[in-house]
Amino acid sequence: MYRLWFDTMMLGLEAQQVIWLRALHLARGGKAGEREARRMVTEKVIAATQAAGAIAAGAGGKDVVRGYRRKVRANRRRLSR
Repeated sequence: MYRLWFDTMMLGLEAQQVIWLRALHLARGGKAGEREARRMVTEKVIAATQAAGAIAAGAGGKDVVRGYRRKVRANRRRLSR
């Protein structure tokens, strides 16, 4: 139970970092900003579809949160460069 709570809290914190970093990229505008906006929407649709599929296949909340965290951390690393 503690692990799910911790992962959920970390997901929230990491997601805020990604939102901030993405806002910086979008504010710069240009082709890179447009590319980031498209990527953001595409990633969200894919992540939601994967989460729904995992839940339908019997995955628990901790598995779904872990999957989202993995994606959010990857975005944080990519956007921090």
